[in-house]
Amino acid sequence: MPFELTGVSFSYSENKVIDDISISFGPGMFCGIIGPNGCGKTTLLDLLAKHRRPTAGRIAYKNRDLGTYSTKELSKEISLVPQNFYINFPFTVKEVVMMGRYPHIPRFSTPSAEDVNIVQDIMEKTGVSEFTGRFINELSGGERQRVVFARALAQGAQVLILDEATSNLDINHSISLLNICERRMKQQGKTIISVMQDINLAAVYCDYLVFMSGGRIVIHGATRDVLNPVTMREVFNVDAKVYAESYSDSLQVVFKK
Repeated sequence: MPFELTGVSFSYSENKVIDDISISFGPGMFCGIIGPNGCGKTTLLDLLAKHRRPTAGRIAYKNRDLGTYSTKELSKEISLVPQNFYINFPFTVKEVVMMGRYPHIPRFSTPSAEDVNIVQDIMEKTGVSEFTGRFINELSGGERQRVVFARALAQGAQVLILDEATSNLDINHSISLLNICERRMKQQGKTIISVMQDINLAAVYCDYLVFMSGGRIVIHGATRDVLNPVTMREVFNVDAKVYAESYSDSLQVVFKK
């Protein structure tokens, strides 16, 4: 089991933003984390990526306390696509994607032929090959997000964490990148944990949903079991209809004005 959270809490000074969360994230799972703004979704991802440490409770990764992993060790296991990516240096797109291979390249060594092939393959699959020689800080927000996505995929980690990773993308590129994630999950047993604002997109791709509110988990489980009008009312305070859509082969949600 990649992640096992037990009684995890986190506070900024006196403000508790994660409150006593216990949950597991297993291999071969595409998990969506859903909830209103400010409910603690991104902070939860920060805890999983060890960017922050719990103020209470324990996070285990592969049956070992997450805090005992070095940065180098975790970079081979967990990759992250953040909401925002800022870089002031004029790296080319190919250089940025190659950064995803750094955990696998020995110190003072240059990328191997395998590293180069992996980067080229990922760039083609994510549609960023056309930007190869361009500087990352010259790209649009959506183009830059696709490059950061490619960098995370090139990392080849067991766990891929997505923090609203498609928020700057059009629907075509969102679907294309989520399809790549889904294939990796099914073919290689990867774990995908994604904060998503688009509930209908989450319903199409995620087989497991975690609904959060006020720093706590309201309900979690298989998408077909937890995505319903009662959950939408409790979490978002809105009236909604949830129905099975044959075209997307998924549940979908519509709202009343």
